[in-house]
Amino acid sequence: MKPTIAIVGASTNRSKFGNRAVRAYARQGYDVYPIHPQAQTVEGLRAYPTIQDVPVAELDRVSFYVPPAVGLQVIGDVAKKQVREVWLNPGAESPELIAKGQALGLNMVVACSIVDIGEDPHRLDTR
Repeated sequence: MKPTIAIVGASTNRSKFGNRAVRAYARQGYDVYPIHPQAQTVEGLRAYPTIQDVPVAELDRVSFYVPPAVGLQVIGDVAKKQVREVWLNPGAESPELIAKGQALGLNMVVACSIVDIGEDPHRLDTR
């Protein structure tokens, strides 16, 4: 069974890290669920308006590419899914968000999730 990830803040703009993450994880063999409030697809994958719309009960990872204030609004929904790890990428973290995630019983990781899977986010083609 392939590992799963939801990308909160997935982007249709190839220069944004929320788009690079979608491509990097797909390239590494993950089932990727882009979360975007308006887009129908991101990089050819069906996008979902919220994490609650993702059609699986369990996720290996949820990776945040949104400002901490947005993360605080959605972390409660993340906790309603079975999630092994929540990754807060650079710029997505705040002490308040980390504390809230931990209080909800989530395993919070503060690091670049693209680098963690052996990809270089700066080398992903932006064209």
